[in-house]
Amino acid sequence: MDAKLHEHKTFEKINYSGKELKDREFESCIFNQCDFSNTNLSGNRFTDCTFNGCNLALVKVHNTGLRNATFKDCKLIGVDFSKCDDFLFSVAFDRCMLDFASFMDKKLLKTPFLHSSLKDVNFTGCNLSNSNFAQSDLLGTLFNRSILKQADFSEAQHFVIDPELNDVKKASFSLDGLLGLLVRHDVRIK
Repeated sequence: MDAKLHEHKTFEKINYSGKELKDREFESCIFNQCDFSNTNLSGNRFTDCTFNGCNLALVKVHNTGLRNATFKDCKLIGVDFSKCDDFLFSVAFDRCMLDFASFMDKKLLKTPFLHSSLKDVNFTGCNLSNSNFAQSDLLGTLFNRSILKQADFSEAQHFVIDPELNDVKKASFSLDGLLGLLVRHDVRIK
């Protein structure tokens, strides 16, 4: 991985845990079961890349470009995505563990967060319009000044969203999930 530009490559079971990997470009690459935990990935750019079964817990992503990056069955605990480069930022998550991550002030339009654990995630100031949280656990997740227009929470669990602090116009919720919109008001439903 010493080259600066990698195109159409597949990386298998690489262990880069705790190391520094900076200023590289990855285009249309696939990462299978790689360990990047505690790695400094700052300044790298990942375009049209897929991460399968990778450990990216506590990676540093200052000024990292994630452009159409897909994460499947990955561990991304404590990742501060708010530090990523905003230009063309686009991510997708399926069956991932994103606990304690931060997306503060990110544009996440149409982002899929499917079958994932999003416990104690910070979505303050995010635009999550048309995003999908199907089968995801949002226990302790913070939505504050977030745009949630047409977002789908109908199959999400354990969320608390204050409609007075967030724009929830045309967002979808299940009947069971409505309690998550009323917690602030201390309403009892029988």
